[in-house]
Amino acid sequence: MENLALIDSFSEFKDDKLIDRVTLMAILEDVFRNALKKKYGSDDNFDIIINPDKGDMEIWRRRVIVADEDLDFENEEITLTEARRIEADFEIGEEVSEEVKLIDLGRRAILALRQNLISKIHEHDNTNLYKQFKDIIGDIYTAEVHHVRPRVVILVDDEGNEIVLPKEKQIPSDFFRKGDNVRGIIESVELKGNKPQIIMSRTSEKFLEKLFEQEIPEVFDGLITVKNVVRIPGEKAKVAVDSYDDRIDPVGACVGMKGSRIHGIVRELGNENIDVINYTSNIQLYITRALSPAKVSSIKINEETKRAEVFLKLEEVSKAIGRGGHNIKLAGQLTGYELDVIREGDVASGEDDDVELTEFSDEIEGWVIEEFAKIGLDTAKSILKQEVEDLVRRTDLEEETILDVMRILKEEFDS
Repeated sequence: MENLALIDSFSEFKDDKLIDRVTLMAILEDVFRNALKKKYGSDDNFDIIINPDKGDMEIWRRRVIVADEDLDFENEEITLTEARRIEADFEIGEEVSEEVKLIDLGRRAILALRQNLISKIHEHDNTNLYKQFKDIIGDIYTAEVHHVRPRVVILVDDEGNEIVLPKEKQIPSDFFRKGDNVRGIIESVELKGNKPQIIMSRTSEKFLEKLFEQEIPEVFDGLITVKNVVRIPGEKAKVAVDSYDDRIDPVGACVGMKGSRIHGIVRELGNENIDVINYTSNIQLYITRALSPAKVSSIKINEETKRAEVFLKLEEVSKAIGRGGHNIKLAGQLTGYELDVIREGDVASGEDDDVELTEFSDEIEGWVIEEFAKIGLDTAKSILKQEVEDLVRRTDLEEETILDVMRILKEEFDS
C-alpha cells in the first residue's frame, strides 16, 4: 500500500529522535489533515484511519450523491453517474466513501508533507526536551565537553542534548578539554525561538548544596539538614548544617575523619576552601561561629538595622576578615547581618599611639594600603607585628614592597 510505504519512509525520524510510534502517528494525522485542507479546502469529510501497531494508515473521503445537474460542491458531493461507476446500485442522497491515494495529492504536496513532518517532529522534540529539563532545574547533571569557546563551553549528554556552560557560570580555576566529563546543576532552561537552551552552572550555591547531598549519606537521608550555603566560587564557602538528632555531630559527619568526606567536594570545586559550621537560632553564637577561625570577644547586635558590631583582639582581626575580605563577607551573607569589626583597645600595651595606615598615603601608594586593609591590617603596628613571609602569602604584594612599607612605618615610630 502506498500510504504504508510512505509511513515506512518516515520511520527514520522515529528511530533518530526516539519518538514513540503512537506519537508519530498522531503527528502524521495532523500533517495529512493540513495537506487535505490545502488541496480540498476542508478535511471535515475525510476519515484518517491509523494503525499504530503496523504503522499503516488509510485516507477515506465521504461524499453525498447528487443528480448530475445539481453538483455544487465537488469536495462534499459526487454525481450519480460517477457514483455508479463505483457501485451500480447507488442512489441519490446516499453517501459514498472512497480511498484517497497519496498520488492524488500530487508530488509537490508529498514533498511538502515530508518537510512539514520534519518540522512537527522537531517541535515535538523541543517541547519534550524543554519539559524534561525544566523538571530537573536545581539537580546535578553530568555531560561531556563537546566544544570549548572563549565565553562558553558546549556540553553534550548521553542522549545528544546540547547543554551550555557560560564562562560566568564556571569556577575561575576550571579548565576543560574536549571529552572531559563535567558536573554542575541545571540552572535554567530558556526558549530561544522554538529551541530550548539548557544552562548549566558550577558557581551556584545550589551546586555545593547538592554535592553535600550526593557525597554525604546523612545529608542524603535527611539526618543532617543543610540550612544555608554561601560561597565565592573557587575561593571560599561557608555551609551551615543542623541535625535534629542530638547523637549526630553534623559538622563532624560532613567533614569526616581528617576531612575524608569533604575532600571530594573541595576537589570538585577547584580546591575551594569550605567552612562547615553548626547552625543555631542564637544569632550571637551563629555570628561567632560564622567568623571562624577568628575568636570573637563580644558582639553588639542591632536587630532593626540588621547590623552587628564584632569586637576582637587585634591579632584576631585579620582572621575574621580573611584574605581579600572573603571571611567576613561570607559570614555576613550566611547570618544575614552586616558585620562591623571593631578592634579592642589595649592602652596598657601602648596601642593608643598606633597610627592609621592611611596617614602614610604620601609615602605608601593607595593600592598597597588597600591590599593590607583586605586582610584586616589598617594600622602601622598591626603590620609591624606580622612576619614578612606571612604577609607575602596572604596578600598580592611582593616581598620588596612589604619590606619597603615596614621600613617607612618603623622610621615613624623610631622618630
